[in-house]
Amino acid sequence: MNRLKHSGFYKLKFLITPEEFKHVLKLFERQQAQFNHTNYAQTKHDHTQVYEAYEKFYHYFTAPEKPEYHPFFVYSISFTAGNESSGFFIRNESISFPYLGQWAEDELPSIMLSLPKGFQIDVEDESGKYYIYEDIREHQPLTYTFYNDIVNDIKKITKPFRFFIYEADAVQEQKPPVRISKNAANELMNAWIFKKYKLVIGGL
Repeated sequence: MNRLKHSGFYKLKFLITPEEFKHVLKLFERQQAQFNHTNYAQTKHDHTQVYEAYEKFYHYFTAPEKPEYHPFFVYSISFTAGNESSGFFIRNESISFPYLGQWAEDELPSIMLSLPKGFQIDVEDESGKYYIYEDIREHQPLTYTFYNDIVNDIKKITKPFRFFIYEADAVQEQKPPVRISKNAANELMNAWIFKKYKLVIGGL
């Protein structure tokens, strides 16, 4: 059971504009964070390339007409905080929603920033080598603080994402575990996907 005690991730799912994302990137720049694609080559991207990748991902969903490319935004982020070497993951995470009695063929966007809750400790006893996960807040407090700083920064400019689906005889409110900025919501509500499914944003 000890192995599972601190399993899982701290997570924040959000959608903000590229300009707002640029501000978040500055927090990573101060920490001299490196962004690596999660491909076999672990391709490094500088912060300009990361911004451009986010901008392309974001514009796929906010364009008035559906673009011809597939959106993709996935990185591992490594950095040093004090004597701690650590990292986060950031990737696109789709939001499914019902439409006409089934799941819509398109999905709405969000970005998930995550930090592992566990810190792996290698140990050995009479039965051999094994490992346990201990609380990352105790072993890497600076990393956890940095993650919280970014999360709080994003939360300041976002609210819970709520939208409505209007069908023939009912209105359904959707409450995904995602936060959205007012600017992103305004752009999204005029995009192709909202027109196609007649979605309406609420609560902003």
